[in-house]
Amino acid sequence: MDSMLDALANRYRRRVLVALLDHNPQDDDDPQVPDDVRLEDEGLEQLMIQMRHVHLPKLAESGFIEWDQETNTIRMGPQFEEIRPLLELMANHVDELPDDWL
Repeated sequence: MDSMLDALANRYRRRVLVALLDHNPQDDDDPQVPDDVRLEDEGLEQLMIQMRHVHLPKLAESGFIEWDQETNTIRMGPQFEEIRPLLELMANHVDELPDDWL
């Protein structure tokens, strides 16, 4: 449970994981970071650095995503099913959550 809550502690990690609920690019010919991952408040360059060096490695290390650093693509990881119920709960109750949660 601790690793799931740690993964969900950042809004960009939450957005990546929730976006994978609707679209897992495992079978796509051209997978990429989901369009649902909106960028706010931070400069794009700073956010991209944080995604590459903090957020995506943390999600990959936990097994929630598989991340190909060369092509910068992500897909559901082997542990994704463990976190799926929490993600679905958030996605199904998005109007009840604070605005900055997703």
